[in-house]
Amino acid sequence: MPNILATRIDNRLVHGQVGMTWTSWLGANLVLVADDILAEDKVQQNLMDMVLADGVQSRYFSVQKTIDVIHKASPKQKIFLVCRTPQTVLALVEGGVPISAVNVGNLHFAEGKKQIDKTVSVTEDDIRCFKALVEKGIPCTVQGIPADAKKDILSLL
Repeated sequence: MPNILATRIDNRLVHGQVGMTWTSWLGANLVLVADDILAEDKVQQNLMDMVLADGVQSRYFSVQKTIDVIHKASPKQKIFLVCRTPQTVLALVEGGVPISAVNVGNLHFAEGKKQIDKTVSVTEDDIRCFKALVEKGIPCTVQGIPADAKKDILSLL
């Protein structure tokens, strides 16, 4: 069983809050980004690696590769799983990735989205995915940084 310490949805993927604050707070030694676009973009990967805490490794896998290899992770790997969207997290769960809870950090506002918290805006499909995750017994909470109070996403919809 892979040692997934936390799963975060953040459309910025790896940035200061993820690379330093969350990894240090969790005690993670591996940030695994499951994202089809970033898996192919070495320049963005290198930029994101620059904000990782000392001693923290990174992997940038497609959604399918994450599903295929996550169960081969060493128990010594303390994994912080980061995804861009709730659709990605739902696909991982449906693919057998053992996600026990979801932290929602940032989903940018855009045309057609409803703002539900200061850093979280959702589409109807995002709402469908969050409801599906909760129905599978996976709590989803909004929390920017560890010091912030957790807010149940369904109470914000």
